[in-house]
Amino acid sequence: MILTLTLNPSIDISYSLDHFSLDTVNRVNNTIKTAGGKGLNVTRVLSEYGEDVTASGFLGGKLGEFIEQQLNANQINHHFFKINEETRNCIAILHEGQQTEILEQGSSITELEASEFKTHLAKLLTKANVIAMSGSLPRGLKSDYYADLIQLAEQHQKLTILDSSGQSLLDVLLSDYKPTVIKPNIDELAQLLQTKVTSEIECLKDAVNQPIFDGIAWIIVSLGSEGAFAKHHNNYYKVNIPRIDVVNPVGSGDSTVAGIASGLIHQDEDDVLLKKANAFGILNAMESQTGHIDVHKFDEIFQQIEVIEV
Repeated sequence: MILTLTLNPSIDISYSLDHFSLDTVNRVNNTIKTAGGKGLNVTRVLSEYGEDVTASGFLGGKLGEFIEQQLNANQINHHFFKINEETRNCIAILHEGQQTEILEQGSSITELEASEFKTHLAKLLTKANVIAMSGSLPRGLKSDYYADLIQLAEQHQKLTILDSSGQSLLDVLLSDYKPTVIKPNIDELAQLLQTKVTSEIECLKDAVNQPIFDGIAWIIVSLGSEGAFAKHHNNYYKVNIPRIDVVNPVGSGDSTVAGIASGLIHQDEDDVLLKKANAFGILNAMESQTGHIDVHKFDEIFQQIEVIEV
């Protein structure tokens, strides 16, 4: 079973407007409310692909109940830890080809809740083989909280994927407990190393071999339209992807994480894992709905992806 963790979930509310005006009334043409958060995007894609997946994280209040109802409606397994504060809303206003976002800061997790969640997670780990941790940390959690969760997973001998950025990722990299996979994009890689990183193969090789990445089995670097670069132990790969008509790129990184998780759970060969991960990301970009793939197009896209050892 694949376990996904969304520690700072939200209800994603999308308002579509022909025109957005400040300091007056705006009437919405269309409203969409979905269970949001990077980990829940990962969950949906895995479920659509037919994987055995369970979602977890922190949920609170009536908005948390709404997220559970949505997951139930889509027949997605979940086992969240309930907190006292209300789960947040994140609003996107789509207007005149633009997107204006209003993001609530979200719940504040108490010290007791943070501790009890680890007990909750330990029980789930007995049934999981791969754990995908995605997104930002909510208020109240220390920036090294992901390192604590990876330590717990390591004690249970589970494979872990961490898709985070900034201080929470840095704290993991500086800790004694390493995830199996990280998936930075090239800008995040440069930020971590505090130096310029280009898409040249030798530059990427040098970047992923810096001491900060010691102990991480898989480093998969997103290069946008140029595909991806990956290191698995002592092997290096360049992934070339087909050109497509992009409909909505939001959630493609999360879909890529879903593909990585699927590859790990099935013990896929390196090239198959990388093709699957990038196919999922591409399929998401071809859809208007975030965190969604058309599985009927998977084989067609998969065959167009090239993985070269470099």
